[in-house]
Amino acid sequence: MFRLSSHVAILAGTGEAAFCVGGDLARLMPLFTGAREPDDEWDRKLLGDMTLMQTALLRPFELWKPIVAAVNGYALAGGCEILQATDIRIASSTASFGLSEVKRGLVPGGGSMVRLARQVPHCKAMEILLLGDRMPAEEAWRIGLVNEVVPPDQLMPRAEEIARKLAANGPLAVRKIKEAVWRTSGVPIEAAHEIENECSAVVMQSEDAREGPRAFMEKREPVFTGK
Repeated sequence: MFRLSSHVAILAGTGEAAFCVGGDLARLMPLFTGAREPDDEWDRKLLGDMTLMQTALLRPFELWKPIVAAVNGYALAGGCEILQATDIRIASSTASFGLSEVKRGLVPGGGSMVRLARQVPHCKAMEILLLGDRMPAEEAWRIGLVNEVVPPDQLMPRAEEIARKLAANGPLAVRKIKEAVWRTSGVPIEAAHEIENECSAVVMQSEDAREGPRAFMEKREPVFTGK
């Protein structure tokens, strides 16, 4: 993870080959299915605290900082699951996406069975989940899984450009928008409006909410403090 500021983060893989390809089928999955016994301290730690795996997949904790994903290669299995926890997604034209777990008799239990059908059309979500095939970047863009597809050499510059725009906005407003969207997902409409009202009230009572309009009237850039 490359942190641009305290208000926004960029998540990317190292190098150009992969964003993330998920768990090790030779060691990690056999450990979790009981096909092998733990043979070192790390194995025992993983089995003793399964929340470690959930945290690595960016669930189920609250993270209201916006995350820009820069997908520089394979985003498969657990990597595609992590992607679904991000907010704005830029893909290299050489990237590819997929949830291949079902081909190995496994399930994508790191969030995809909940998140994916909320993010792309139902029939496409089921195709991705049930067939386990890989898709190219252009198809991921077509169905709305990513925001943009750019040439490989433009990936990080574009991700950084978007991150800077996010960082320039009111930080409290940005956090509360993300919080409201995630907390209201799947919630009945009346309860969702209550959450929205709660998040809105926090922002409207802030110093930033006064600074933004004042800066507009004074024809200058706002100086936000996140308070």
